[in-house]
Amino acid sequence: MQHVAVIALDLVAIGLLAYAVYFRRHRRRDLAIAFVGINVGVVAVSMVLGSTTVGAGLGLGLFGVLSIIRLRSSEIEQSEIAYYFAALAIGLISGLSASVTWLSAGLVTLIVLVMAVVDSPRLLRRYREQTIVLDRAHTDEQALVAAVEELLGCRVHVATVRSLDLVSDTTTVDVRVSR
Repeated sequence: MQHVAVIALDLVAIGLLAYAVYFRRHRRRDLAIAFVGINVGVVAVSMVLGSTTVGAGLGLGLFGVLSIIRLRSSEIEQSEIAYYFAALAIGLISGLSASVTWLSAGLVTLIVLVMAVVDSPRLLRRYREQTIVLDRAHTDEQALVAAVEELLGCRVHVATVRSLDLVSDTTTVDVRVSR
């Protein structure tokens, strides 16, 4: 019965994180599914590890191994990596807990709430980042910043040139701007 409560806590937490927080804001079905899948897998492995003599040390090693996996099939944003870590942490906390305790429930709730707050569109909403391809090769940084500010109508804080093609006369630039 204790395992059922632990699994229920985990499923509620990952469901809220993946669908109520992440999917509602980012609309990436593929990653919402990945977060749930990796979480459930980690819970299952953690529960098995927690019931054997190898225990938490191997579970934390598993967390380390899973955290360095880089998905090469598509690019993911840094915020999406944070959701992966959150899904892993919720899975480990749930899977290594013998029962639902105030500590485990509090930590899982804390992870979901923190992700909901720090990924809120209201937090730092004036700031954004994007990659732009300009139809001119800008070799002068000040001219590049001025061109982006004029094009977007906002202040450029950082402009990082990703590629400069003098033949096709284009500049690809990552910018961080505020309105």
